[in-house]
Amino acid sequence: MAESESIAGLLDSFRAAAGAPRLIWYGPNHERVELSGRVLENWVAKTSNLLTEELDAGAGSVVAVEMPPHWKTLVWALASWQVGAVTLLDGGAPADIRATMEPPADGSEPDHPGELLVLVAPGALDMRWPGAVPSDAVDYAATVRSFGDVYLEAPADAGAELLRASGTSATFSDLTAGGIGSAEGIWLVPATLPLHTVLTAAVRIWASGGTVVLVHSSVEVTDRLVEGERITARLAA
Repeated sequence: MAESESIAGLLDSFRAAAGAPRLIWYGPNHERVELSGRVLENWVAKTSNLLTEELDAGAGSVVAVEMPPHWKTLVWALASWQVGAVTLLDGGAPADIRATMEPPADGSEPDHPGELLVLVAPGALDMRWPGAVPSDAVDYAATVRSFGDVYLEAPADAGAELLRASGTSATFSDLTAGGIGSAEGIWLVPATLPLHTVLTAAVRIWASGGTVVLVHSSVEVTDRLVEGERITARLAA
């Protein structure tokens, strides 16, 4: 299968995949979420519309993703890239928008005033943030479903910076040039790996037409799971 050459091309491939799974999440409390290509692209479109319509994100914006590897984290990265924003993985650096699964400390001052804070509920299918939401923060789970299912803005520049971490940056071409060899098939990806590693691997796998099975550390990878998901390769932990 020919590889996708841009974020726009990658998302087009999700739509073309229709009902075929592209991302499967195994999480705590017996969570299993299967996202077909069409459903994954729909979540990305809704999140992209949230970013542009409510959070004023666009080309050159910086979105700090302070979340562990999770199906929602991958959606956030893809949506940020679709609108032309840079995903920042260095939590200490300033950003325009900060997406987190960690509750803000009571009465604490933000490390970077002026950032827009988005609280992303960690439960796989949570409908709202499980706690108090500060008046200046956005509850992602409670908000995102109201946005459009289709992203209609012009595609981001194919050569734009997508990922910034530890003083380095990467474009789509950099991400798809990852060193995991042929990435077709169904890949088991441990969520214990650094987010940078997971994002890079996921893009490489998807660009080759493959499927990501992302597994939380609390989930035992049994023979039954491997056989049931028809795993063909594993990303080394």
